[in-house]
Amino acid sequence: MLIVAGHLLTDPADRDALVAEGTRAVALARSAPGCLDFALTADTLDPARVNVFERWASEEELLAFRGSGPDGGTAARILDADVRRYVISSVGDA
Repeated sequence: MLIVAGHLLTDPADRDALVAEGTRAVALARSAPGCLDFALTADTLDPARVNVFERWASEEELLAFRGSGPDGGTAARILDADVRRYVISSVGDA
């Protein structure tokens, strides 16, 4: 299992539009083989921050979905990013 988590930074005036436009990507991801969870959410404290959380059954399925990444227009709106991939070796109840 893999978890992809972190955040993107964008212009605060554009953040909510970026999240709303991400709805399509979230829907596509959630219907993709191997996607266990996928969310892009507006941060509750920082008006420039978009939180990213993804959970995938395998790296192959993540890479098959990911393709070439965001289109040029979306990428240009992301001012900075800190998103990491975590390989999970075991899972238990919280």
